[in-house]
Amino acid sequence: MPMKFRQWRQRPTTDNSPSIAQADRLNSATHVTTSELIALQQAARKLKLERSIPATASTVGSHRSRFRGRGMDYSESRVYQAGDDIRGMDWRVTARAGKPHTKLYEEERERPVVMLLDFSPSLFFGSRKALKSVVLARAATLLGWAAARNGDRIGALLFNGEHTELPPKSGQHGALNLIRQLVRYSDPLHGLAAEPKRGHLNAALKRLRRTVRPGSLVFLLSDFYDIDDDTGTQLQRLQQHNDIVAIQVVDPLELEAPPPGRYAVTDGRQTGFLDTTSHRTREQYNAFFAAHHQRIEELMRRYQIPLLQLSTADDVTQTLQSWFGASRRKSLQQKHRAA
Repeated sequence: MPMKFRQWRQRPTTDNSPSIAQADRLNSATHVTTSELIALQQAARKLKLERSIPATASTVGSHRSRFRGRGMDYSESRVYQAGDDIRGMDWRVTARAGKPHTKLYEEERERPVVMLLDFSPSLFFGSRKALKSVVLARAATLLGWAAARNGDRIGALLFNGEHTELPPKSGQHGALNLIRQLVRYSDPLHGLAAEPKRGHLNAALKRLRRTVRPGSLVFLLSDFYDIDDDTGTQLQRLQQHNDIVAIQVVDPLELEAPPPGRYAVTDGRQTGFLDTTSHRTREQYNAFFAAHHQRIEELMRRYQIPLLQLSTADDVTQTLQSWFGASRRKSLQQKHRAA
């Protein structure tokens, strides 16, 4: 069961990216490299980050939105006319002029796609193809390249005790800016040294809510071990003016206990043992993770946030293509029309 790590190589603190020679020696199960993530641009061409079932509100740029005015810039106010949406009333001008006025907006051609990326120490674990941190980095890169190809701006908030904010940028510049930080944050030497405080997920959600532009498409990528009673409040507030998709990164050992035995586990510095020889221990093990997953599902269901589960045993590219590919969208649209 244990993930077999190669030696993690200390890199100069003055440079966050490995040299070409170093990159060749890094284990692809524990590290991502800039060249690898750039190469995912081709695979991202099959991803379409559009709403699966179009909403019935006004068009914003090339996307359909549930909220009037989302992703649009204020232009001017004019006298209210019959048929205008009262949600666009400009009450300040109305009070000043003594006549009802409504706001006019200019469509924004670029939609921000913003990712909340959790690189807490619990993400630096894996028992199959790769660490959860590696899977998260590859998924975020694919979403970033897909957004760039779609003409959207790419932004992110990466956190693991410290945080880095990436204001939304367009095209290749936005994607490469994201990749640069993903390589840094997904480095086990960097991630396992972090000391996130309890409630760091809520703190990141609060910060994102203050900075994200209304009308954004927000992806939350995490294993969600830090959710608590306040998380729902933060999600609800963030969702008021944005579309949210949650992606839970998991390992098969977080879904079911391994067969009876004693297994070595390591964080690259210390080694311990997981003993599942006892039937009671396996039951307790499975009960803990089942409760964790159920709590996440109930939380996202309560706020109608799509929840997708991405395993370290999955092929990241194929899984995202099955979620956001053309055949998936067509199937969902047919189901919607039939309903």
